[in-house]
Amino acid sequence: MVRDQGLLFVLALFFSLAAGLVGCIAFMKRMLLAGDVISHLALPGIGLAFAFKVNPLLGGAATLFLGTFLIWQLQKKTGLATEAAIGVIFAAALAIGAAVTPRDNLAESLFGQLERISPAGFLLGLAAVLLVIFSIFLLRDQLSLSIFSTDLAATTGVNVARLDLYFLLLFSLTVLVGLRFMGALLASALIIMPSATARQLTNKVSPFFLISVVASLVSVAAGFLLNALVFKFSTAGPTIAILSAVLFSFSLLGRVK
Repeated sequence: MVRDQGLLFVLALFFSLAAGLVGCIAFMKRMLLAGDVISHLALPGIGLAFAFKVNPLLGGAATLFLGTFLIWQLQKKTGLATEAAIGVIFAAALAIGAAVTPRDNLAESLFGQLERISPAGFLLGLAAVLLVIFSIFLLRDQLSLSIFSTDLAATTGVNVARLDLYFLLLFSLTVLVGLRFMGALLASALIIMPSATARQLTNKVSPFFLISVVASLVSVAAGFLLNALVFKFSTAGPTIAILSAVLFSFSLLGRVK
């Protein structure tokens, strides 16, 4: 059990690094709130997995990535803004998820649970997080250019539609890793709040990314510690989200205009 908690903690720390980076890109692409909805796309799959006695992460991954692809297709073919496309998929996903998830497993699906984790599961999660971090680093110039001007990015040879799909998939992969301890309802909390915190403290790009990652890392480390010592009756997800919100509140005191 101690080993399982240690592996979960290490995985959560790496997840916080990826979430901080992805959150910064989402913030600059003006899809931060829309990203909050993406995590809910996993709920139908998690519910069906519980109902059919399958690993809930596998079910969550199936509907999460299916929903992500549908969002991209709606955005690409209908011209809908990302927020509108996500909203269309979100309403159906949340309703289906709530309907098919067994009541006994609903809280676990929404808020996560510190369950046992195998070395293989840890390595898969770690590989996913490292893939996200490496991909953001590799695509940073194209992402920055597309955020500044999609027309300019297209003239330089960047396939903007494909780049949008790549980022949505990276976003979803980050959320998937966070499902284990944050749940479908809070998995995107570490993507939204640390980047919002960082934006209050700086207008410069490099410090923006750094502060976001640090805020995410501190929230996870302190959240797990408080959960182990104080909030033993709860899971770590809500505690992590509360601490991230507290950091955002403090950042308002040092807001950069």
